Amino acid sequence: MDRSGVMRAVKGRDTSPELAVRKVLRGIAPGYRLCRRDLPGAPDIAYIGTRKAIFVHGCFWHGHDCKRGARLPKTNADYWIQKIASNRARDEKHLAAYAALGWRVLTIWECETRDEAALAERLQAFVGNPT
Repeated sequence: MDRSGVMRAVKGRDTSPELAVRKVLRGIAPGYRLCRRDLPGAPDIAYIGTRKAIFVHGCFWHGHDCKRGARLPKTNADYWIQKIASNRARDEKHLAAYAALGWRVLTIWECETRDEAALAERLQAFVGNPT
């Protein structure tokens, strides 16, 4: 498969990390909505009534400072550096928009979904807290 075929295969929603978060949330706080296009950045998960949004970010795509996020492809490195920087800038713009709207936002990184107990604790603290 060529590079463009690989990139086309990358999913934008229902990714493994997102499914892991939703699995944990079903036991903690069901009633969420998925990919609300009417909100800035179309959060992966949204609790409309309590004004809470959850983004599940891929470590590579959003430039997380973990092992996977710090790795760059060997080919076309300049493109990827610029692409990831623009993704991070877009993420910051969305966070500012949510702050202006009075919403609380939680970002879950792909690497954080591997420890289900820690993930459940973090999600419970976010969605279980009314403020």
